[in-house]
Amino acid sequence: MSAAAPKKPDHVYLIDGSGYIFRAFHALPPLTRSDGTPVNAVLGFSNMLLKLIEDSDAEYIAVIFDAGRKTFRNEIYAEYKAHRPEAPPELIPQFALIREATRAFNVPAIEMPGFEADDLLATYATQAAAQGHEVTIVSSDKDLMQLVSDHIALYDPMKNRKIGRAEVIEKFGVGPEKVIDIQSLAGDSSDNVPGVPGIGLKTAAELITTYGDLDTLLARATEIKQPKRRENLLGNAEMARISRDLVTLRRDVPVEVPLSDFAKRAIDGAAMDFLVKNEFRTLAAKLNARLGEAAIKSARTSTAPSPAGDNEAPAAAPSQGAVPTFTAKIGDGYELVQEVAALEKWVATAHKVGSVAFDIETTSLNVNEAKLVGVSLATEAGHACYVPLGHVGRTGDLLGGGAEAPKQIVLARALDILKPLLEDPAVLKIGHNIKYDMAVMARYGVDVAPIDDSMLISYVLEGGAHGHGMDELSELHLGHSTIKFNDVAGSGKSQVTFDHVPLDKALAYAAEDADVTWRLHGTLKPRLIAEGLMTIYETIERPLIPVVAQMERDGVKIDAQELSRLSQDFAKRMGEIEREIHAIAGTEFNVGSPKQLGEILFDQLKLPGGKKGKTGAYATGADVLEELTVTSGHPLPQKILDWRQLSKLKSTYTDALPLAINPETGRVHTSFALAATSTGRLASTDPNLQNIPIRTEEGRKIRRAFVAEPGNILLSVDYSQIELRLAAEMAEIEPLKQAFREGADIHAMTASQVFGVPIEGMDPMVRRQAKAINFGIIYGISAFGLAQQLSIPQGEAKAYIEAYFKRYPGIRDYMERMKKFAREKGYVETLFGRRCHVPGINDKNPARRSFMERAAINAPLQGTAADIIKRAMIRMPAAFAEAGLKGRMLLQVHDELLFEVPLAEKDESARVARAVMESAHLPAREISVPLIADAGTGPNWAEAH
Repeated sequence: MSAAAPKKPDHVYLIDGSGYIFRAFHALPPLTRSDGTPVNAVLGFSNMLLKLIEDSDAEYIAVIFDAGRKTFRNEIYAEYKAHRPEAPPELIPQFALIREATRAFNVPAIEMPGFEADDLLATYATQAAAQGHEVTIVSSDKDLMQLVSDHIALYDPMKNRKIGRAEVIEKFGVGPEKVIDIQSLAGDSSDNVPGVPGIGLKTAAELITTYGDLDTLLARATEIKQPKRRENLLGNAEMARISRDLVTLRRDVPVEVPLSDFAKRAIDGAAMDFLVKNEFRTLAAKLNARLGEAAIKSARTSTAPSPAGDNEAPAAAPSQGAVPTFTAKIGDGYELVQEVAALEKWVATAHKVGSVAFDIETTSLNVNEAKLVGVSLATEAGHACYVPLGHVGRTGDLLGGGAEAPKQIVLARALDILKPLLEDPAVLKIGHNIKYDMAVMARYGVDVAPIDDSMLISYVLEGGAHGHGMDELSELHLGHSTIKFNDVAGSGKSQVTFDHVPLDKALAYAAEDADVTWRLHGTLKPRLIAEGLMTIYETIERPLIPVVAQMERDGVKIDAQELSRLSQDFAKRMGEIEREIHAIAGTEFNVGSPKQLGEILFDQLKLPGGKKGKTGAYATGADVLEELTVTSGHPLPQKILDWRQLSKLKSTYTDALPLAINPETGRVHTSFALAATSTGRLASTDPNLQNIPIRTEEGRKIRRAFVAEPGNILLSVDYSQIELRLAAEMAEIEPLKQAFREGADIHAMTASQVFGVPIEGMDPMVRRQAKAINFGIIYGISAFGLAQQLSIPQGEAKAYIEAYFKRYPGIRDYMERMKKFAREKGYVETLFGRRCHVPGINDKNPARRSFMERAAINAPLQGTAADIIKRAMIRMPAAFAEAGLKGRMLLQVHDELLFEVPLAEKDESARVARAVMESAHLPAREISVPLIADAGTGPNWAEAH
């Protein structure tokens, strides 16, 4: 008879209450109950706690809180945590409610005067591990990493990742058993732990690795060769020992509540009572669906819902089967505001609530031409208004009032009322693509802040999985089909601008926009916490909005005469190429006609590989022509490609850009789409200024037309080989990492190592081949693609790639790891935790599947580069201001930033910009490969790059 399988250890979850509280408080906009009590942190905490209870395999669970600021550590060192700011006033009344919430969910709320929560966590974790349990401490606090062991791990809910021994070593450079020694040396400015001056985490790790522990290091400090470091250690030895006492967590606190009391208990009606009392209607509806009617009957009858409606940010996912009295129907309760008193009432409500969904209607999508027509506001689900401000009369139809304009508040008076609200730092303004609204309002003298954007929240959650327009998200998350612009303004030639839309239709359309924005924000924002994506949103996407809006307002100066000359030159050269094409073909035809070109290539010249589409015409796209150029050796396909390139440059840039110059500013103002790519990159539209070729002479000529104002100069700062550097980092290719650290010629080094040729006297063609492989590999290039690029046989290209993988096996491991991760998760991640979704990674269609596999390989690299330059852009205005520089950032072209700076400040501006870009990954992420930014200046963009 076989022995019974050993019993699986019980799992103990210990939640760091302080971490949960502050994440919840900063994640959600200000919310109040109908009695005025602030509850945003309570709601966020309840959401996170319920999710953990539902998702975890806990047999034991408790939340550990701090009982107060004074502990035994203040007796050791009076200045301990002395510089910690007081909690925000609106958070203080929520502390007791959060403890009440914990108990309402049948989870123990543990605290003990004189000890920090970390000491209680350490004590309970040690007890549980000693009893044979597995322990998960729900926190990312570095101070708790000293507890990590074979049976104790941390879990970071923001990043949805476990923190074990490997992650501790990644953070501190040593294992958990040495973390106390490291912190004793490095100190902690946030807790006012002094440590030893001049010693950071990296140096501390080197010293402890060398000498073994703090006591040995201090005893042998005289052996340290660096004079300053030796002096600091000898002079601050006692302070290091005091720091050790401060950072060492107590594992023997005489706790009063035994671990056995943490046994997990079912959620019951007490939770429902708590949620209804605090007016958390959507979360209550979610719990209702989970528990059933019987469990919550007492809550329904004992506490009537507030007549104010849905006064909360909803749970992480759209509610299904919600309690009817908790939810207002979209479209009901909308108000047309035509009187000053009514607008003032709405503004007062928004001030009281502390947040407002905000949307504008205008005459144009072009920010610099748009005239304000009206404003819509929402202060809770189902409660929205539209304030018409610029509607005009039109004889005979739409307004039903002849030529007279409808009744509305005078624009200047309305702006006087709205401006204090829209600029109030205590009221969160929620928009969908709010960058547009901010830019238009700025032209009217209103600086909208602080802000949240439901479009960008969706983008952070599911970038690449679907679109992020309001209509699509409303269908997806709210199950509601919105009114479309064409429904109210008409379509085609009969379409009117919004100032001609009748007020009843304008009200329904505009108020719905604000209502849906409010609901989307409430539905999606809590998911950022639950899914560990709040950091991406709060540190990258949200703070980038005003920076990009300012860049769009500034625009860039264009030399229209230079473009006109170029246009004439391109037209002349196109004519010459066209004559050559006709001579090669032996007949005249319309070069711009794909149908006629296909007949020439495949019927007349009998070139191989012709394929007809559904229309019966041959395919003649760029991929077909490029393949023909390689496989047939015929000169015609390349000539067509040359002609098409000039034609595109002429129509897209030299002809179109002069028409895009704003007559008021004399500059071109592109629009940067913030949620258009799957990797986090910005996209430029109307006009697109990111696709001007830089590697061709024609493209460089176009860049010469981008110029600086008199007395200024253009400054271009460009990351050098950033994606290749990140590939070396993320794939852990040590030879490439070392080469980057040493500033070596990376392509020559690769050629030498892969092809076995010396760097000295290397054939430039061999280096070119290595360069093509280096950059091609990170895009998942195939042997066929490399063969086309280098004009070599496919077999030779395949051999090159195999030799590359053999020399750098880490890159293949990385590629397989990313594909596997994507197949399991549906997305890949950047170094900063951004999710890049790759739908179709498991598609049955081999072509689509292969395409998405290549995307899965490149997206973490391109996405990380995008995160880094965004972080640089966010810091740049403050860095320039701090240095007293007047320059302004005009354009972002993937890895490049373009500035316009005073001529006298060009050197200092370049220094500051480079410093910001080269350190943009810090402190969020250490990268072992240096990031290098190259700077250049000139009177035009071509010379600056």
